[in-house]
Amino acid sequence: MTAGPGRAAARALLWSLLRPYRVAALLLILAVLVENSARLAVPILMQRGIDRGIPPITQDGSTRQLAVIVAALVVVVLTQAGSRMIFLQWSGKIGQQVLLQLRRRVFRHFQRLDVAFHDRYTSGRVVSRLTNDVDAIQEMLQSGLDGLVSAALTLAGTAVLLIVLDWRLGLMCLTAFPVLVVLLRWFQTESAKTYTAVRDQTARVIVQFVETMTGIKAVQAYRREELNQQSFADVADRYRAVNERAFKLVAIFSPGIKLIGNITTGMVLLYGGWRVLNGHMTIGTFTAFLLYLRMFFDPMQDISQFLNIFSSATSALEKLAGVLAEEPAVTDPAGPQNTAVLSDVRGAVALQDVCFGYRTDQPVLSGLSLNIPAGQTVALVGSTGAGKSTIAKLIARFYDPATGTVTLDGVDLRALAQAQLRRHLVMVTQENFLFSGTVADNIRFGRPEATDAEVAAAAAGVGAAEFIAALPEGYDTDVAKRGGRLSAGQRQLVAFARVFLADPAVLILDEATSSLDIPGERMVQNALRSVLAGRTALVIAHRLSTVEIADRVLVVEDGRIVEDGPPAELIRAQGHYAALHDAWLRSLA
Repeated sequence: MTAGPGRAAARALLWSLLRPYRVAALLLILAVLVENSARLAVPILMQRGIDRGIPPITQDGSTRQLAVIVAALVVVVLTQAGSRMIFLQWSGKIGQQVLLQLRRRVFRHFQRLDVAFHDRYTSGRVVSRLTNDVDAIQEMLQSGLDGLVSAALTLAGTAVLLIVLDWRLGLMCLTAFPVLVVLLRWFQTESAKTYTAVRDQTARVIVQFVETMTGIKAVQAYRREELNQQSFADVADRYRAVNERAFKLVAIFSPGIKLIGNITTGMVLLYGGWRVLNGHMTIGTFTAFLLYLRMFFDPMQDISQFLNIFSSATSALEKLAGVLAEEPAVTDPAGPQNTAVLSDVRGAVALQDVCFGYRTDQPVLSGLSLNIPAGQTVALVGSTGAGKSTIAKLIARFYDPATGTVTLDGVDLRALAQAQLRRHLVMVTQENFLFSGTVADNIRFGRPEATDAEVAAAAAGVGAAEFIAALPEGYDTDVAKRGGRLSAGQRQLVAFARVFLADPAVLILDEATSSLDIPGERMVQNALRSVLAGRTALVIAHRLSTVEIADRVLVVEDGRIVEDGPPAELIRAQGHYAALHDAWLRSLA
């Protein structure tokens, strides 16, 4: 097979994982050599026992030579067992260390990649990388490499010993070797293509399953069960078909190896038996030859198994190497000398001549400029797709502008380390994501080192203490998956308590109350005043009840700011905001 960029990257990744264990790998190779040398010695010792140990017994009753040979055989068998035990223990330990390193590395890299990457790379594909692909590599490390090394040593060793025992029979046996090579080459080529397809279809099955189960509420709400079932059935059927293709390859290769081996054995029995009858070969030599002949063909099955595992693992390594080769579009400055440091953060935010688009041919913002003084609460309103959330994501530095600058206290965000920026700027979305764990754990997410008293104070500060106290275990109540045990309003209050505890200089609320009912919204409105006090805030909301607490309103249309001013002044001006406000009032009537 031609090694393309993907395969080269896969080899480089595997080498980077194994490099720290070079010395241990050499010791493992030594253990394998000892094990296989001991195993190859068994037929020779049996030949010696038959040809040299048994005749003295029949001639003069002496068993000394046979006893020596049997003792040597016991030593060889024990050596083989001991070296095998050492190999399995250490290879298992090293393999698990490599897998641990790989899992940590992939997980760390996924967290490091920017929002743009995760927007296009589905959660199902992420799960497939960390489960299915890592499992394939684990199988190769645990059994594949061991089988390949043992098979290669056995093939080489038995080929030499067959010639040494009887060069005529040995050469006759080796005439089958070119046929084996052709069959093996065919299997290697076809299995590489097939197992790449298997990995792709496996990932599709996982993606389909994960995304359906993640969105199960929407699936059931819109009665999509049958359509999703059909989609999954199609994906699963393609997975079945490609696996059947893999089994067909094995069904041809494995019996083919056995057929060649049995034909060769039959020829050896005929010719070797004739040589024994004519006194050209001893019974012991013929016995050893047959044992070595069996050992010569058996590794071919191990090699076929290894090729299956290797093809699967190579495909997995290529996918993981591809992910690890992804570089985040949003990065820290290149070197400490280029990193600005904010000491006393006031929270002034500015966009200067910013141009940005999620696709180069579809700009969302074109030359946008905006100044938000420190401590001001600014509301962004406008129609869906106008660019409000895009402005918020640029200020949060989930994306960088194509041209122009976004600054915090006059410092370009690209000059700030992301860890520093995240300490001073927090964005809360309508998802208000809660993690599995307790209420306290989720509030403490904003500042992990916070004490229980500080967590309670943050909850009290946003008006969440009352409902938390009513929970079965208070702050120790498990919120369940994604906060499923709490109402939407309660989840939002926990999210606000998290922000209150983190105490950022700049807070961005992107549709943070859009999923709430009217009572829930009123409950959260009170918390908002506490959360927004004393900090710069950017509030995006369709519900204008949230906008009323803002110092300033920006109306955004087609990526441009078409109105800017205090809410009351914009209502009096009878422009875009006044029309939105009237429509909102009518919706409440």
